[in-house]
Amino acid sequence: MPTLDELRLQLNDIDSRLIELIADRQDTSREIARVKRATGYPTRDYRREREVIIGARDAAVERGVSPRVAEDLMRMLIRSSLATQEQASVAAQAHGTGRQALVIGGAGKLGHWFVDFLGSQGFSVQVSDPAGAPVGATDVGDFRDLKLTHDFIIVATPLSATDSILRELAVLRPTGVIFDLGSLKSPLRVGLMALKSAGCRVTSVHPMFGPDTELLSGRHVIFVDVGHSEALEKARELFGSTMVEQAVMSLEEHDRLIAYVLGLSHALNIVFFTALTQSGEGAPRLAQLSSTTFDAQLDVATRVAQESPDLYFEIQSLNEYGAESLQALASAVETLRNTILTQDRTGFAKLMESGREYLEDRRTLHAQRA
Repeated sequence: MPTLDELRLQLNDIDSRLIELIADRQDTSREIARVKRATGYPTRDYRREREVIIGARDAAVERGVSPRVAEDLMRMLIRSSLATQEQASVAAQAHGTGRQALVIGGAGKLGHWFVDFLGSQGFSVQVSDPAGAPVGATDVGDFRDLKLTHDFIIVATPLSATDSILRELAVLRPTGVIFDLGSLKSPLRVGLMALKSAGCRVTSVHPMFGPDTELLSGRHVIFVDVGHSEALEKARELFGSTMVEQAVMSLEEHDRLIAYVLGLSHALNIVFFTALTQSGEGAPRLAQLSSTTFDAQLDVATRVAQESPDLYFEIQSLNEYGAESLQALASAVETLRNTILTQDRTGFAKLMESGREYLEDRRTLHAQRA
C-alpha cells in the first residue's frame, strides 16, 4: 500500500501534467485565433462552447466525476482561451503601429489598463501623471509642456479633476482624438463642450468594467457622442478587434441610465451592508446560517464596500439624475414594507410577478447565449 507521501507525490505529478495541458491548450488557442482571423470567423462561438461543455459533462459522468465540476472547469478554460484569442487578435491587427498615444493619469488603475491595451495594439504610449508611468510606457511629465501631436489623448484622471483638464486641453488644442473615461458625463459637460468649440476632435468613453478585466467578451463600453462623428468612430475603432459590446448614446441619456446601472446598484448594496451593520448581528454569526441568496448578495456587497468612497460618492452626488434612482429605491422599499405590514399577500405576489416579467427578456437573452 502506497504511503501518504507517495500519494501526495502522485498528485503533484498529476497537477504538473494538468498545467502542461493547460499551456498546450493556450498554444492551440493562439493558433485558432490566427485561423479565425485568416478566415474572418468571429472569435466567440456560443454553439461551439455549448458543445464543449455538454461533452465535458457527459465524459465526467462516464468517469464518475461530478458533471458540475467538469462544467465549471471547462467554462474557466474557455474564458482563458477566449482571453488568449482576443489578445492575439488585438496584437495581430496592430492598429496603433507607428502612432502615439498619451494617457493623462496613466498611473491610475484604469489608466494603467489603457496603457497596456494601447501598447498591445502597437501604440507608442506616453504617460503624464505625477506618480510616473507604468512599465512599458514613457513618462513625459506635465502634459502642459508637450506639443500634444499624439494620435490619441486619453484622460484617465479622477472625476473631480477631469473637467478642468479637458478645459485646459481646449486651450492647448491638440490635433489628435481626445476622450475621457469618466463614470459620469454631466460634470464634464463644460470641458467637453469647450473642446468641441475649440475645434478639437473630442468624444467621451465609459468602460463598464474594472481594471482587472482581461477578457472583454460580455463587457460593455459606452461611447458618448458629443458632436464629432470622426472622433467617435476613431475611439470605437480602438475596440474593433475585441469582443466588447459597444453602445453609443448622448450625454444626457448616459447619465440618466447610469443613475440606475451604477447609482442604484451601488446604493442598494450600501443600504444592504449598512442595514446588516446596524442590526447588531455579527457577520461571522450570519455566515454560519446563510443561504445561497444571502451569500451571493453578501459577495457583491463585500466588493462594493472595498471600493473607493470618493469615487462612489461622486457617482451618487454628481449625477444630475441621481436623485431619480434613489427616490425609486426609497419608493420600492416603502412599497414592500407596506405590503408586508398590511399582510397584503396579493400585492406581494404582484411585485414578484412584475419582477419576473421585467427580467424575462434578460433571462431569454442569457439562455440563447448558453
